[in-house]
Amino acid sequence: MHKKSSHSLILDTQLGITLALSCYLFWGSFPLYWGVIGSFGLSADQILAQRIVWSSVFAIILVLLFRQTKTLLSAVTNAKVLLLFALSSFILSFNWLSYIYGVSINRVLDTSLGYFMSPLFSIFLARVFIGERINSSQFLALILAALGVLWLAILSGDIPWIALVLSSTWGIYSLLRKKASLPVVPGFALETLLMLPFALVYLWWLHEQQTLVFSSLSPLQLGIIMTTGVVTGLPLLLFAAAVKRSSLGTISILQYISPTIQFLIGLFILHEAFDITRFFGYLLVWLAVIVFCFSSYRQYTVAKKSKVRN
Repeated sequence: MHKKSSHSLILDTQLGITLALSCYLFWGSFPLYWGVIGSFGLSADQILAQRIVWSSVFAIILVLLFRQTKTLLSAVTNAKVLLLFALSSFILSFNWLSYIYGVSINRVLDTSLGYFMSPLFSIFLARVFIGERINSSQFLALILAALGVLWLAILSGDIPWIALVLSSTWGIYSLLRKKASLPVVPGFALETLLMLPFALVYLWWLHEQQTLVFSSLSPLQLGIIMTTGVVTGLPLLLFAAAVKRSSLGTISILQYISPTIQFLIGLFILHEAFDITRFFGYLLVWLAVIVFCFSSYRQYTVAKKSKVRN
């Protein structure tokens, strides 16, 4: 019985790692996906509006499929939860817009930098707003990341504002979601549905101005745009399932697969400019990431040993 339990645990862990890898591969390939949609002639703001609409459709399907209607309705009737999700929806939409815009102006390297820095910015926000303690390794990681940004801003003469916006908005979003936690499906649905009225009004306004790019697209292009909901929601479901089966230490390390893939896409497929000066700025951030991963894994192993002893 014990052997079977251990075997099941190993299989469950392996499944968690597979799900996490699938999720990060999804997110890592986003520059290519949004780049294809941008080639249809849609501006970043139109892509964002379409993404919100089709994400809402997919979210409603998920709510019905997973029978989460009651959970969603209870969240809607809770004023505190609704307010926090309204704020998180606004921040998330700004994050999406910044990312799509970054891809559209060929700054994929900067978008990858933003997600390399996101966990570090989250640590900083947790210290400021929640009072979570920062150990010496995490503090060193924050200093290295800050030096990397300063290097890019001063010596490279190119302030990585897209990276800063992405890391800060994602950090704020994560903080808000932590304060008003909901299961993944109803949380995703509530966020997208709160954004939906603004997206629909904006698309209607574009239609009235005769600047909406939609009816002139081919059936294949329309189909690709409609997949934005699935492409947005599916990685979130994979991530949620992975977190339940994988250790925090594993997730902390695997999360950097996504920005690494984005960086490689920007450098070797999209051939974005990357001189030696920018390299040293990124190198400082990468060193910060290595220090952070080491610290996170060490904390996890210590906590695990302590749990076993108790």
